[in-house]
Amino acid sequence: MRQTPTKILNLITTLKWINIFIIFMLVGCDKFIGVKGDPPLPGKRISILIQETKIKADKTIGGKNIILPTPSYNSDWPQSGGYPNHAMHHMEIGKKIEEKWTINIGDGSNNNERLMAQPIVYNGYLYTMDTETTVNAYNIDNGILIWSRNLTSEDEENQINGGLAYLDGNVYVTTGVGRVIALDAKLGKTQWERDLFVPLRSAPTARDGRVFVITITNKVYALDANTGTVLWSNTGIEETTNILGGASPAVEKGVVIAPFSSGEIVALKVENGQELWRESLSSKSQNSGIISLSAIRGHPVIDRGIVFAISNAQNFIAVNLRTGRRIWSQKIGGIETPWVAGNYIFILSNNNELIAIERKTGRIHWATNLPKWRKPADRSGRIIWTGPLLASNRLIIANSIGEALSISPYTGKILGKIKLPDSITISPIIAANTLFFLSDDAELTAFQ
Repeated sequence: MRQTPTKILNLITTLKWINIFIIFMLVGCDKFIGVKGDPPLPGKRISILIQETKIKADKTIGGKNIILPTPSYNSDWPQSGGYPNHAMHHMEIGKKIEEKWTINIGDGSNNNERLMAQPIVYNGYLYTMDTETTVNAYNIDNGILIWSRNLTSEDEENQINGGLAYLDGNVYVTTGVGRVIALDAKLGKTQWERDLFVPLRSAPTARDGRVFVITITNKVYALDANTGTVLWSNTGIEETTNILGGASPAVEKGVVIAPFSSGEIVALKVENGQELWRESLSSKSQNSGIISLSAIRGHPVIDRGIVFAISNAQNFIAVNLRTGRRIWSQKIGGIETPWVAGNYIFILSNNNELIAIERKTGRIHWATNLPKWRKPADRSGRIIWTGPLLASNRLIIANSIGEALSISPYTGKILGKIKLPDSITISPIIAANTLFFLSDDAELTAFQ
């Protein structure tokens, strides 16, 4: 039985993180592809003032055109952020898409719980996890349920879950009370379970026979993917106040990049956890608002020997994977995962800007300002955007008022818009030429 002090710690930490997330996130079919009264939660209140900056294109770029790699077919989306390195490049999808099916995956967000887990896809199966820790497997073609497992334990009420990852026949699950569970991907049967006794708020990353998870106390664990045995761990600086959710580790070429809510990223050897280097994206500002929080919530990306990472605290950097040498940096803050394709990176900023950046130099090619407020006249009801992803020459983003936009990656021009069932705060995914949106009310919609 879990000890009472652990229960109390989990509850206090959950309330604090829930409160900050709600303050940050909840303040205050058209053509898409182509042309055309409850009491407040207890806890610390954080100012939502976000620094109003205007990102401008670098004048030295001149008339240089953006060139992207040819779109390629992507059959799977096996982990949060796509593949373990989180570099998904340019995916293929139809020129014109329409809604194929919609299903409800279970319980969605409410005043006490947030839907956090991005769906994953492998070999024709689509896996989801709702706020009650129910993991479902569906047929990707028609949304028909294949199996369902409720993994809630007796002390998991009002917890915020982590996420899912697929590797070698297993689906790995992280939960809000610190459990890591391996399920048989085809049948849903439990293969093993490991209790770390500290809440897990980000999805696992699985590669090279290991499952990597990060606790809310900024400790990264490497577990044996076959047995759940702890192989090694590494500890970062603990933060007491943060944005709800977390980034998943990135893994490539025998190196794991662990992102912490302190604003640190640490490079470790996959084999034994030996530390290679450590870099900080924390804030030096004296501002007491939310921009002072250094959390890394967007997944770090490893692409062709370079690590790209963004923090909430106005830091976006490119670092050499092997040496930790900083290549360039930009004063851009964000909580979404950068999208790398060819020689360009696309990123959403905290100031609701979609930005195209040169991968090698960090120079800004273009920036598009997105709507910030439900009621612009009195600047109330802040709109939160999620994404982007790049598919067949369109950037796709979604927002907290239930809209999705298609934007040109070459110019930043808005191409089209669709209305979705509810607010979207989980980034969409693409697999098997199908685009999936999971709304906060747990409605999963497939477009093809």
